[in-house]
Amino acid sequence: MENLTNTTQKPVKIEKEKIANLTFPDTEVLTTADAKKIRTASLDRAMKLGNIEHNKIKIIFEDTEGVKTVETTVWGVTDKRVILKQGVTIPIHRIYEVI
Repeated sequence: MENLTNTTQKPVKIEKEKIANLTFPDTEVLTTADAKKIRTASLDRAMKLGNIEHNKIKIIFEDTEGVKTVETTVWGVTDKRVILKQGVTIPIHRIYEVI
């Protein structure tokens, strides 16, 4: 996990329903092309797991207040956002890792 290893912030667990109330900056959290490729592949895998097997995955992301983690099912991925149940979305550029 590229940037989180450089920070002392421990992700705070959040419920999926509260994500809609968060504010996300426009800046990218990952700095290398390789890290972004890994994130894209992980999101694609998470979407397939969510749609086929309804498996939950863990997403580590950052909003304006700090690093957070959510355990959820990924229903879709656009070029800019991850779509969770009930239309909740997370901007891809704010995601560190998908486990």
